[in-house]
Order: sequence, then structure tokens, then C-alpha cells
Amino acid sequence: MEMLEIISIGIIATILFLLLKDKQPAIAFLIIIITVLYLFIVAIQYVTEIINLIVYLGEQANIHQVYIKTILQIIGIAYITEMGSNLVKDAGLESVAAKIEMTGKLIILFLAIPIFKSLIETIISIFPVV
Repeated sequence: MEMLEIISIGIIATILFLLLKDKQPAIAFLIIIITVLYLFIVAIQYVTEIINLIVYLGEQANIHQVYIKTILQIIGIAYITEMGSNLVKDAGLESVAAKIEMTGKLIILFLAIPIFKSLIETIISIFPVV
């Protein structure tokens, strides 16, 4: 049932945007921002459950908490970057959206360095350098 609510809100926001974009572009864009924020709040409820499941599974598999936290941060940054980039694209600022995407990718790469380092160390310990 909630999916019908989400789709309905999306359709209503789209219709309002299309009706207002020529006469009141600022209000039309504000409608889009409010809609995106509402959808983000709805999504956060599901994300919380997913995070709890991932943390539980990580504990069961004896995966170090730092790795799980880092992976969750990377996933979060990817989604937030995409959402922000798409919102800026909707405003017609393609170049700013591209910079948001590039910055998101760099932050993800930076966060992945400890995991990468651990992976390389594990490989080296399995196959010692002669």
C-alpha cells in the first residue's frame, strides 16, 4: 500500500511541477525539493532495517565492525550523491551535478582505502613474496 502512496505523491508532484514551471518556476522547484525530501524520509525507515540486518549478518560472520561501517558509509554516500546530483540536474545545472558525482566517487575511493589495504595484506600473507 505504501508504494501506491509513493507513486501517487510522485505523480501529483509531477503534475504540479508541470503546471507551475512556466509561471512560478521557484515554487515548482520547491515542490520537487519537498517531494524528494519526503521520499528520502520514507526511504530512511527501510534503510534503518537494512542496516540492522547487515550489522547482524556481519556479527554472525565475524566480520570486523570497521569494514561493515565503511561499506555502509560507501553505500550511503553513493545513494545521497545520486539523489543530490539528480536534484541539481532537475534544476538544469549539469556541470554542478557532474562535480557532485565526481566528489562522491572520490570520497568513496578514499573510504575504501583501508579495505583495499587489508585485502592486499591478506593476499600477501596467503602468498608470501619470495
